[in-house]
Amino acid sequence: MAALDIIKIKSLTKRFDELTVLDHISLNVKEGENLVVFGRSGTGKSVLLKCIIGLLEPDEGEIYIKDKNILKLNIKELNEIRRHTSFLFQGAALYDSMSVHENLEFTLIKRKKNTPGEIDEKVHHTLNLVGLEDAIDKMPSELSGGMKKRIGLARAIITEPEIMFYDEPTTGLDPISSKDISELIISLQKDLNMTSIVVTHDLVCAKIIADRAIFLKDGTIAYEGTLNELVRSKDKFLQNFFSTDLIKS
Repeated sequence: MAALDIIKIKSLTKRFDELTVLDHISLNVKEGENLVVFGRSGTGKSVLLKCIIGLLEPDEGEIYIKDKNILKLNIKELNEIRRHTSFLFQGAALYDSMSVHENLEFTLIKRKKNTPGEIDEKVHHTLNLVGLEDAIDKMPSELSGGMKKRIGLARAIITEPEIMFYDEPTTGLDPISSKDISELIISLQKDLNMTSIVVTHDLVCAKIIADRAIFLKDGTIAYEGTLNELVRSKDKFLQNFFSTDLIKS
């Protein structure tokens, strides 16, 4: 049976004053799919993510998550949808004053659905998934950049979301750490059956995780297809953007 569309975007438009960042974008994302979003800096990639999760309100259009138009929901209904989603910010966004354990348990405590014992078990299990159970008592200041990304990812998945949004998950990492995080993302997607939208400039990351890719340009989806189709396109703009041997090997 064909996978269902878990996210549907219809004619999404977002303006900032006179600047139209997203111009009538329409897009469907299937359940279990990893969609990578490319584009030059300032083309609205992060704005697209923030509109989908409700951090920004679009000027026009419709956004459906699990067949519910999130722009028509009240705050209680929107929070219920958000329980099925999670977001990994560029900088991991850890609380500096909290230990790794406290950072992870904080999300679960807010939900008030688990006993202290269940929370502790989930924290240990999730840290084990990202390979950092030994870091449970460390403070963020004691972590490397790659470790912070892993802990940020652990905090994002501890609620077992159906949908994950990643904003530049490998930015600032060395090539080995970048590859490790990318392989971790694809592993978690398979293990937890998550749907993901990933904004990235990292072609190595995209090569590992992408089922499909879109390219934003001038506020629209200018190109769409498999990563291989985009990379090997005869289009001069795409050839210039993907002018690297890293992804063509």
